[in-house]
Amino acid sequence: MSHPFPPYPPHPGGPDEDARLRRVHWWQRRWVRYAALITLLTLSGLVILALVREQTGTEGFLVGLGLAVLPVPLLIAAFRWLDRVEPGPWRNLVFAFAWGACAAALIAIVANSFATRWIATATADPSGADTLGATVIAPVVEESAKAAAILLVFLFRRRDFTGPVDGVVVAGITATGFAFTENILYLGTAFGTDQLSGDSGIASVTAATFFVRIVMSPFAHPLFTVLTGLGFGLAARSGPGRPVLRVLFPLGGLLLAMGMHALWNGSSAFGEFGFFAVYASFMVPVFGLLTWLAVWTRQRELRTVREELPAYTAAGWLTPAEPYALGSMRARRLARDYAKRHLGRPAARAVAEYEAYATSLAFLRHRGRSGRAGDDFVVRERELLNELWRRREVARPALDHAARMTVPVAPGPVYGYGYSAPQGYGAPQGYGAPHGYYGYGYPAGPYPLQNPYRS
Repeated sequence: MSHPFPPYPPHPGGPDEDARLRRVHWWQRRWVRYAALITLLTLSGLVILALVREQTGTEGFLVGLGLAVLPVPLLIAAFRWLDRVEPGPWRNLVFAFAWGACAAALIAIVANSFATRWIATATADPSGADTLGATVIAPVVEESAKAAAILLVFLFRRRDFTGPVDGVVVAGITATGFAFTENILYLGTAFGTDQLSGDSGIASVTAATFFVRIVMSPFAHPLFTVLTGLGFGLAARSGPGRPVLRVLFPLGGLLLAMGMHALWNGSSAFGEFGFFAVYASFMVPVFGLLTWLAVWTRQRELRTVREELPAYTAAGWLTPAEPYALGSMRARRLARDYAKRHLGRPAARAVAEYEAYATSLAFLRHRGRSGRAGDDFVVRERELLNELWRRREVARPALDHAARMTVPVAPGPVYGYGYSAPQGYGAPQGYGAPHGYYGYGYPAGPYPLQNPYRS
């Protein structure tokens, strides 16, 4: 049954909220935080640019920049593909890359240099200080600096950070930015060495450095930091009632990242072929395992969408076809293409936003059913439903078309497109039905005042 307006009230507000907003201190305002963050990253970028250029020279810097940028689009595309189920805001990814390339890289260069020089002076053993710096100091400093970006997103963009995939994406983008700056430094320095020695071609230091860092191991830094991201993602999944786990998961992930980084940096100490031994026996298998885990998690997210959204079909918010279409990446793409072909790019953008909001709604409901929803569950759910309602006229025809193009044939009684009716669901009724609850405690009439999932 179709209705011209949502049955639930609009966003909360009123005199009490207006008074609360007026009491916000100036340093708590969003524009102040944005300005401070942009200033910090800009200054860090300028300083790191000067330091790298000083060590490599202008020509070496340009060569290093041109070579270091090659794997960046591929890595970002891979993490964005992983994030396609519930795409995070671009501003989070821009921040993560900028933090890794500027702030984290600056912290690493300054701290590593200071610590290595201090150890060399204290022990009068420069060679031992370099080894200790590479295998102990660098992993601790660099992984901690990169983890700071994940922590900031986790704390201040909590709605965008709901599980392991979000942690992996933020961590991977941060580490990609860090590796980008580090590769400029290494490749630029190698080019300067070749300029002094006169070497060129395959036998040059630049070619060897390019092969090791860009061809063989462009995923090295992302692989280390993804472990920290997984820890934060598990912490986000653990819910507000488990404070110990919310600390132990990120800390454990960070320690694993440091340990793996230390093993990688120390591989040269295992003999002439130590690097290749560690690469083949450890790095590649761990990379394969984490890749499988990330893809499996992505498929699990799609299954969650298909399982949770039928409740909103029963209440009339979604059409019967939408849970299936929204739980299939192929159907989502077909829906966007259909909208673009018939109504243009703005319509395709509206469909993409509809898909993202519906996915967030499914994840919110899933967290609620497992007792991990926060006190703002009702408000957040209402916001997402209202965002869907605003885009329904464009998105529904596109998603219905996509479902018809991809729906499987399912025998027997089904609910919607090939999914059995969840326990407790009856036949869809109209809004404002006088009796009965839909799904897991949703009243048919006015929106509940209490969070039905609050434990």
